[in-house]
Amino acid sequence: MRLTNRMSQMKRRDFNHYLQRSALALALTPWLSAVAAPADRPRVWRISPFALGVASGRPRADSVVLWTRLLISDEDRAAAGADALRVQVEVFADAALKQRVHSAEVVTDATRGHSVHLHLQHLQPSTDYWYRFKQSDALSAVGHTRTAPALNADVRLLRMALTSCQHYEQGQYVAHQDIAQQPLDFVLFMGDYIYESTNSQYALRKHLGGEPKTLAQYRDRYTQYKSDPMLQAAHAAHPWVMMWDDHEVVNDYANDQDRSYTDPKTFLLRRAAAYQAYFEHQPVLIGPDVNSPQRASMRLYDQLSWGNLADVWTLDCRQYRSAQACRDPVRGGGRMVTQCDELNDPQRSMLGMAQERWLSERLRASKRTWKVLAQATLIAPTSIPAPVGRATYTDAWDGYPQARQRLLQTVVDAQLKNVVTLGGDVHMNVAANLRLEPNNPSSPIVASEFVTTSITSRGMGDNVLAVIKANNPDLLHARADERGYSLISVTPESLRCDFKTTAFPAGSEAGFKTQASFVVHKDQAGPQMV
Repeated sequence: MRLTNRMSQMKRRDFNHYLQRSALALALTPWLSAVAAPADRPRVWRISPFALGVASGRPRADSVVLWTRLLISDEDRAAAGADALRVQVEVFADAALKQRVHSAEVVTDATRGHSVHLHLQHLQPSTDYWYRFKQSDALSAVGHTRTAPALNADVRLLRMALTSCQHYEQGQYVAHQDIAQQPLDFVLFMGDYIYESTNSQYALRKHLGGEPKTLAQYRDRYTQYKSDPMLQAAHAAHPWVMMWDDHEVVNDYANDQDRSYTDPKTFLLRRAAAYQAYFEHQPVLIGPDVNSPQRASMRLYDQLSWGNLADVWTLDCRQYRSAQACRDPVRGGGRMVTQCDELNDPQRSMLGMAQERWLSERLRASKRTWKVLAQATLIAPTSIPAPVGRATYTDAWDGYPQARQRLLQTVVDAQLKNVVTLGGDVHMNVAANLRLEPNNPSSPIVASEFVTTSITSRGMGDNVLAVIKANNPDLLHARADERGYSLISVTPESLRCDFKTTAFPAGSEAGFKTQASFVVHKDQAGPQMV
């Protein structure tokens, strides 16, 4: 049964009025600026300000981050004024909301898009909590979250949904509807939460407005995405662990470079707006660094420890990377290249040298059974034969072979076992072996890789993918024709990946199936098909 995205006449009118006028009321200001004394009005909301739902994220043994953003309609804007607003947060130990265990008040205003972030601390490990927000007479939906286990806890199971790439125009968020119903510890989202670009050929529903470049425009794009009820359901059901990729700013950007060769100072102003909007709409702890140039930096990479079972690193592959090798002089970004000596420059990095050093130190120090590296894209090789040599795509790890080798060499030198990388970006399900010498069967397998397909974004054609698979034997499984997410289950003895998929476009058929399942056994690198 085809799902529809129809909104009621009233909701559509309110939403469009907000988008048309919001840019006049919002301005880019430092996140840490002082907040004026809160106003007590409006006493009665005509339209609920909690239309974008609720979310939680960054689960730790004793804390989580709770999020919402007040969306103020035209009918209520005059009453709310430009003053700060007090938002109450209630936290409960039961789904019936009878046992309140914590309450707090957060102040927000228009300079931060009326977003609310509460770092809720002093919680119990491995514990379920329910929460809601209140402003005057308006109550939000109820969200559920769960803390991580204690650092030394004997954990027998970790379940997470690996997700990526949710182009609003190209399908319905049925994957999020399914994720909301799964028993999970958290959702691991690996980038392209919004898309700045459009493609009319595949548009089933339309972006509102043109390509975002300012803070107000990025806020409006997030408003549209966050209004989706299926996405709201997945956020309300589970805590999320977040990482971005390129489309949260602009396609194929690398550090301070975009595909149009925009002056870096100008581009960083756009990146600052995009990062600010990202923070305002996600359950993350730390916002943009107000002391950085153009306020265009934001530390998002992090480490999450799950009892004695697993360490999970979320890695930033955009903010610090070197520009793509052998760029086209007219249009930068990723492309297929041959005979590109720049690829082998040891100074080039996917993560940036500081993040590389941080990861290497953390990997070497890890004592937990599983070492999970969550990053945006595909690490395994995908190059193909060309008339002269091989053609390599420069935006993925193939375009940073020295950085890839340094990463895998750390695994070898530290004699690490049970290293699994997780990724997204490429709009296909992938299970792969990772070797120091890609595709060389005499080079030992040192790690395992799983990449999830997209929530909605279309994948590459079958003919192109067939050529890639035929020339890259490290790819054990690769399918780009279906949409969905990956269910990752970790136990002391194994890590399993179930590729959960539905047809493209997402929403054109009911339900999800398991496209394929793979398992990595403890101390045995390389995925095995189940």
